[in-house]
Amino acid sequence: MLRFIVRRLLQAIPTLLILSVLVFAWLRSLPGGPAGALLGDKATPEKIEALNKVLGLDQPLYLQYFKFLGRVLTGDFGNSLISGESVLTEIGRALPATIELSITALFFAVALGIPLGYLAASNKGRFLDNFTVIGTLVGVAVPVFFLGILLKIVFAQNLGWFAPSSRQSADIDATRVTGFATLDGLLTGEFDATLDALWHLVLPAVALATIPLAIIVRITRASVLDVLNEDFVRTANAKGLTGQVVRRRHVLRNALLPVSTTIGLQTGLLLGGAVLTEKVFVWGGIGSLLAQGIERRDYPRLQALILLGAAVYVLVNLLVDISYALIDPRVRA
Repeated sequence: MLRFIVRRLLQAIPTLLILSVLVFAWLRSLPGGPAGALLGDKATPEKIEALNKVLGLDQPLYLQYFKFLGRVLTGDFGNSLISGESVLTEIGRALPATIELSITALFFAVALGIPLGYLAASNKGRFLDNFTVIGTLVGVAVPVFFLGILLKIVFAQNLGWFAPSSRQSADIDATRVTGFATLDGLLTGEFDATLDALWHLVLPAVALATIPLAIIVRITRASVLDVLNEDFVRTANAKGLTGQVVRRRHVLRNALLPVSTTIGLQTGLLLGGAVLTEKVFVWGGIGSLLAQGIERRDYPRLQALILLGAAVYVLVNLLVDISYALIDPRVRA
């Protein structure tokens, strides 16, 4: 198993290197180049030429790339053009909010999606199956930002069941330890802060989870239906194995292979949904940083977030490969 993981890690290195080349080329293709982006409205040909010399942008491209790669490997992404802070400091402050939101949304999607998909496949052609298929179509079709606004209006403003925005109430004086609002309250014994954070977390997590939930349900349903028609399932039933044993050992385990891939892909795509969700609920995570960076052309911030997103995708794909190997030992061979 260790050799399998090491092999996958080695395969990820060329992917990250190729992406670093693309980001490097993107920065050099900007109007006025990186210097023009850094100077903004103050850019003049003379100032751009002077800054190019200071930054070493007048050197051969291959030397520039190796210096760029060296800064990336040491975590030096420069300072944000918006706040003037180190980009890594900004990301470190915002990342816990997005992780907390994404993990909660993924938990909702997986915890509900796999059982619903399995039940729909087990009741193919019946009311539950038809209702589930229609529900998943609606879930995929409804935009995240529209659903978020709708949830705020109904459950926050009209009913008052949940908080309309932000991560915690303004009157909660919570102690910050890890940056995860729900976890900090548990670590410090401030359980009112944890409950308040959960109260704020429900609506954005449900809005963000809707599309992954619908996709996981559909993939699980299709995968279970395929496995139910396999010869080994009919053989297991003919041997007299109980329905529970057949479902657990043969049907569900084999059906989880494509589902695990889908979960991995959806985990990577949650960042894209988080941009809109965090905007609607004023969440203050990575999605908000990305939206501000795009609006105000903060290239150092965008560069770091692009590479971070790529690293997350590589990590998620590695975890998917490991889950494959755990579910089906043949993959390790």
